[in-house]
Amino acid sequence: MSNRSVTLLWLRRDLRLTDHPALCAAVARKGAVIPVFIHDDSVAGLGAAPKWRLGLGLGAISKALETKGSKLILRRGPALEVLRDLIRETGAGAVFWSRLYDPQAQARDSTVKDALRQDGTDARSFCGHLMFEPWTVETKTGGFYRVYTPMWNAVKGRDVETPLTAPTRIPPPQTWPASDRLEDWQLGAAMNRGAAVVRPHVRLGEQAAQERLGAFIDTWIARYDRTRDQPHVAGTSLLSENLALGEISPHQCWHAGQRALAEGKPGAETFLKELVWREFAYHLMYHTPHLLDSNWKPDWDRFGWNEDEGHPHVVAWKQGRTGIQFVDAAMREMYVTGRMHNRGRMIVASYLTKHLLTHWRIGQKWFEDCLIDWDPASNAMGWQWAAGSGPDAAPYFRVFNPVTQLDKFDPKRDYVAQWIAEGRKNPSETAMAYFDAMPRHWGLSADDTYPAPVVAADKGRKAALEAYENRGF
Repeated sequence: MSNRSVTLLWLRRDLRLTDHPALCAAVARKGAVIPVFIHDDSVAGLGAAPKWRLGLGLGAISKALETKGSKLILRRGPALEVLRDLIRETGAGAVFWSRLYDPQAQARDSTVKDALRQDGTDARSFCGHLMFEPWTVETKTGGFYRVYTPMWNAVKGRDVETPLTAPTRIPPPQTWPASDRLEDWQLGAAMNRGAAVVRPHVRLGEQAAQERLGAFIDTWIARYDRTRDQPHVAGTSLLSENLALGEISPHQCWHAGQRALAEGKPGAETFLKELVWREFAYHLMYHTPHLLDSNWKPDWDRFGWNEDEGHPHVVAWKQGRTGIQFVDAAMREMYVTGRMHNRGRMIVASYLTKHLLTHWRIGQKWFEDCLIDWDPASNAMGWQWAAGSGPDAAPYFRVFNPVTQLDKFDPKRDYVAQWIAEGRKNPSETAMAYFDAMPRHWGLSADDTYPAPVVAADKGRKAALEAYENRGF
């Protein structure tokens, strides 16, 4: 068998074996398949928590590949150089990968594809990270959707491909190329002591993701339309962690949700809408890549946000010491678990950008460093949606009241008790874990007095509305 039948499977955010079109296409070539992951600039630029979580995910997919008679090859360097080196070493005739949609990946992948094809290599990209490719969803007048609800109405009736089964075996090469050692990459170095705190909350790998989906469908999806806003109950799927690294595909989640809907579980449609909300974020990022680093609505370039990361109010926000219980509990949940409840994310973002009048980029950057479920499109759109500078059909002057929101969604303060230790005789283990996860130089203790609000809910709202009235556009 000619070496040209060898296929390099370039893994990125698709760390699974089931419903993996690029993997299935590689196996279908009838030659050896060599899975490879490349530590390039896109990996080097990750924040502490997502980089650490990526390292765990690579360990999990490596073990999964071994059950199929394969292994994961790790290489470091610019993607094109690494792939060309591997092609020379293995004689591979093809390189397959799953598409990504952020501008950095788009530019890299286009360069790689063009160069490899000029070299005579079969270079192909496949779907898998999204259900609907961004260029396939258009308004009636042409162009992409800038508002979520019309997009939902346009795609909710579309067919979504049935998930593919995992190959029973992945053909190995006669000789494996050399590989770096994962531990030598030290992907978790920046997490420091926080890694040990967050690790018990990680649900790692494809099997855990499937189990998480199954448990959610069996237990919570029927009430999801109500429980998703209650931060003190386990009423969400928690699949964002696994979707971020492709340990489960959106197609699998969609079909599970559709089955639940057919069974008469009322919360299933809300779950399906959340999957399309994720798609909406990706479509916007693809069509308007400035979403990631600039105001989506350019008029907001003239708004007078605070941009000082060292401002005492910003420091208090980062530390979960604003004196606003909903904000502080949510921030501490993030440090202990690597995630934050969705309602908490909205309140935290609204408080920073509106009550504290601080630029959304500061919050976006902090989340990039702290979330194990960090996702470039969802994080950017979420922050701009909360700030008012992004794609949002609601008025920009909407200001969430973090106190009344807590009264509504955590009336007994169960969420607060779970995450805030100060002032309590017997604080919970999770609340105490915050002091193990936080940076030591913060010098905080459970014995500290819980602070008064740095900006009270009513005063912050008034200041925000005054700023909007004088916004200059």
